Amino acid sequence: MSTLLLRFAAPLQAWGTESKYDIRKTDREPSKSGIVGFLAAALGRKRDESVEDLNALRVGVRADQEGEIIQDFHMVHKDEKTSYLTRRYYLSDAVFVVGVESEDDAVLQKLVDAVKNPVFPLFLGRRSCPPCGPIVLGIREFDLETALDKEPWQIPEWRRKRETSVPCLRKVIESDSGGVVRKDRAISFSPYHREYGYRGVKESLCCPQLTETTHDPMAEL
Repeated sequence: MSTLLLRFAAPLQAWGTESKYDIRKTDREPSKSGIVGFLAAALGRKRDESVEDLNALRVGVRADQEGEIIQDFHMVHKDEKTSYLTRRYYLSDAVFVVGVESEDDAVLQKLVDAVKNPVFPLFLGRRSCPPCGPIVLGIREFDLETALDKEPWQIPEWRRKRETSVPCLRKVIESDSGGVVRKDRAISFSPYHREYGYRGVKESLCCPQLTETTHDPMAEL
């Protein structure tokens, strides 16, 4: 079992699973439908194409920098005489490590190649939220939970230099047993018939290391 790790960071992100009409909310972390949509765009899938193979991949998220929820206002013009105000919520300055687990390394490598050379533009939830910095962290030869636990803290370099320890980070893992149920499993992205199903998730805490190290404590003996 291996896990592909991606870094989702941007000035703004938006992961709405309850976004309708004039109020567009955001969750505190990337949704599975958002992650699947991101990968589908990289692969060049059109909205009416199946994403069942991507849905079959188990995903998890670690919140390395929680970010702050902010609100923005947009004027929507229905026609020349009609307009209305909408409220849109975003996550500001958030950083996440996203894990995608598979038993087939070839599947994960295909995703790596696609994210590095995407067919369609990539964005973090909404088109106005392009990612920044490196996205692909690499494929780790661990299961999803272990990969997220072991990956070094993905925070900006300037902040990393000020920190002497890592706080416990929130982790949300897809689970078929227990936990809570969320309606963020994308069945269809078709603009004519969008459909979402349910999945289970479990939330926990983990304390990864601050940075990667190659120090061998036995070398001095």
